[in-house]
Amino acid sequence: MTIDITRRRFLSATGSGLALAAANGLSMPAFAQDKTALSMILNWRYQGPQAWFFLAEDNGYFSDAGIDIQMDQGNGSGAAVGQVAGGTYDIGFGDVNALIRLAASKPEEAPICVYQMYNKPPFTVAVLSKSDIKTAKDLEGRKLGGAVNDGALKLFPAFTSVAGLDDSGIEILNFKPNLREQMLKTEQVEGVFGYVNTIRFSAKLSGMNPDEDIRFISYGDYGMDLYSNGLIVPKAMVEEQPDMVQGLVTAINRGVADTLADPDAAIDAVAKREPLIDKVIEKERLIATLQDEMAHPELAETGLGGVDPERFEKAIDIVVEANELPRTPAIDEIYTDAFLPPEEERIFALL
Repeated sequence: MTIDITRRRFLSATGSGLALAAANGLSMPAFAQDKTALSMILNWRYQGPQAWFFLAEDNGYFSDAGIDIQMDQGNGSGAAVGQVAGGTYDIGFGDVNALIRLAASKPEEAPICVYQMYNKPPFTVAVLSKSDIKTAKDLEGRKLGGAVNDGALKLFPAFTSVAGLDDSGIEILNFKPNLREQMLKTEQVEGVFGYVNTIRFSAKLSGMNPDEDIRFISYGDYGMDLYSNGLIVPKAMVEEQPDMVQGLVTAINRGVADTLADPDAAIDAVAKREPLIDKVIEKERLIATLQDEMAHPELAETGLGGVDPERFEKAIDIVVEANELPRTPAIDEIYTDAFLPPEEERIFALL
């Protein structure tokens, strides 16, 4: 997919001009005043790692882009892709691997990622430290559980293939996302699917000590060097409203920058929407997500939102081959870098 770069630069320049005009109290053109209502589905509940979206809204960055955004809690990273593809939401923060699966089987329905945020694989099966499950091979014949739309569960067939597991005797129990840590703690299942930090800090909130009580069988340790969550939009939006997509990405990039500058303000933005959160734990969750899920060494070269094309192509191949998908999508069917901010505004280091 190609985007007219000259037009993009013009839009960027005019956006800067509008911001300057607003700062000087000048009247804004009608098209800048009329905001477009967009709905966005997040990957999960309102927690620390969603802070940059809320900070971008509270600091007026979506408004600057002419966007009136409504952000809803999600039910899993995999679900966000389908909800954008089906038209339920305009934007999703979801798992790019679910997008690869959709593009391989139903390319005409697949949206596209315009800002890749999680560049390290967070997928895991968490087990109790006291259990005899110590490696991936030990998962054979066990009872595992997770939410039906959980990203790690969606990728489990690929994991069993890459790790060489016999999955014929593995039982999978589905339950609501908020029951996950309790199901593990009470040993109703022997392992649960999820993202490492989601499980770690939810377990902490449930009274467990994740460093002592939980062992993580992480997909990345077995060769699944995958990307994860990114900003996903319909291809029609990219083609028909490129200026709005540009503004959306710029707003979120600025929200991340503000989060890095003041994590406490970022957590306050989450608490504004979910007053019952534990701010201390959510700040810890935010920092851990930045360190463990977004700080791949390639960040110094690609910048946040970007990808390494060779690594991304290999990730596509892993998902396609392990799931025996009917076709291998090209990178530009899954991801475009056409809307990334100018290099001087990009983020090349986190913490």
